[in-house]
Amino acid sequence: MSSLHRGCRAAMPPSTWPERTSSTLSEAYYQPSLTAEYDEDSPGGDFDFFSNLVTKWEAAARLPGDSTRQVVVRSGVVLGRGGGAMGHMLLPFRLGLGGPIGSGHQFFPWIHIGDLAGILTHALEANHVHGVLNGVAPSSATNAEFAQTLGAALGRRAFIPLPSAVVQAVFGRQRAIMLLEGQKVIPRRTLATGYQYSFPELGAALKEIVA
Repeated sequence: MSSLHRGCRAAMPPSTWPERTSSTLSEAYYQPSLTAEYDEDSPGGDFDFFSNLVTKWEAAARLPGDSTRQVVVRSGVVLGRGGGAMGHMLLPFRLGLGGPIGSGHQFFPWIHIGDLAGILTHALEANHVHGVLNGVAPSSATNAEFAQTLGAALGRRAFIPLPSAVVQAVFGRQRAIMLLEGQKVIPRRTLATGYQYSFPELGAALKEIVA
């Protein structure tokens, strides 16, 4: 979890109240499902170890009282250059050995790192923003669609699946759940606040990253 806090005097009008913005993981908070659609008002945070951990993170970041405008950004899988999720994926995909994880049918909530930074900045600077924002791209994709799109961006085929048993053996049961089970997360409130995505579509985001 990351947290940004910009302070001012509390005896100011609401437009100049102090602000606190924190970031947690949407793919850990919402319960995995092949059919459900989650927005910022959907329940979650109480079904396994990681969801409970995110709930505790958010509670720890919350300040008492209402004198501070507070925003929580629940981010998806952050895609960018130089490490993170893409750092683990690029080599096998460049070698033509990439493909979907498990069945590939699970949803893959993602966001370009530039948009995650943009949402955090938007949350700090826009005084009307408060509460939970889903820091995910507005266009959803399954894991199989992600693999195909990354392969296309690299000019490689991406058809070799990573079996579930291998994922569980390498990452352990708890971490494997986050890779093998996904959820469709919608940034409904993020869009309603007026944030404009630089990379709303997966194809353009991946092409920028691998260029």
